[in-house]
Amino acid sequence: MTILKHELRQGKTAFLIWTATIAFLLMICIFLFPEIQGDMDAMGELFGSMGSFTAAFGMDRLNFGTLIGFYAVECGNILGLGGAFFASLTGVSILSKEEKDKTAEFLLTHPVSRARVAGEKLAALLIQITAMNLIILACSLLSVGMIGEDVPWKEIILLHGAYFLLQLELAGVCFGISAFLRRGSAGIGIGLGAMMYFLNLIANMTDHAKFLKYITPFGYCEGADILAEGRLHTGYIAAGMMYACIGIAAAYWRYTKKEIH
Repeated sequence: MTILKHELRQGKTAFLIWTATIAFLLMICIFLFPEIQGDMDAMGELFGSMGSFTAAFGMDRLNFGTLIGFYAVECGNILGLGGAFFASLTGVSILSKEEKDKTAEFLLTHPVSRARVAGEKLAALLIQITAMNLIILACSLLSVGMIGEDVPWKEIILLHGAYFLLQLELAGVCFGISAFLRRGSAGIGIGLGAMMYFLNLIANMTDHAKFLKYITPFGYCEGADILAEGRLHTGYIAAGMMYACIGIAAAYWRYTKKEIH
């Protein structure tokens, strides 16, 4: 548990900054909704005439005049990108940073196996992601209540649950990548998150690219699909969790065998 506690203390600042930033932006969006609600119909017509751009963000299938339609696009993008970047950045550095910071030799002199080191670091990563999502969900629900709107419980829980799974998938994949790096790379984490986001935009723009939704975790976080169907797409989620498990398994395999300096 020592390594777990150390990881949580070490990552506390980044955790607080990312959580506070995402929660603050979500709350601002929600507070703005009553002010612009009257203009939403006109905005919906405008977006509806923008062809592929509209389809890319699923705005052709959402009612911007409702809180949940507005929430799915505006708040969804904030939580999706912010959460993806946090999970990717934290995951891609959590194993490799010991070599980068020259602390690997000190860490591995303790009477703990490498498998346990990897396990406690993974636990710290999952705890941070879970805590961040619970805090953000609480802030969102509080904000909806403060503007006097009825809380669409099912839809919000489904949306936040989808983005939580997205973060778990990216964290697992990046955790695996981290075991193969020696100096860490924030660029890999940011790049992977951004690439997955744009792959989903491409998948939304043409039916010929729908297969990409089995690759990008943003595929099962599509607000328009979730609101229309009232559920998450189990096929996309199953593929995503498989990638996460492969990443975690690869991390354990590599970290227990690699020569660490």
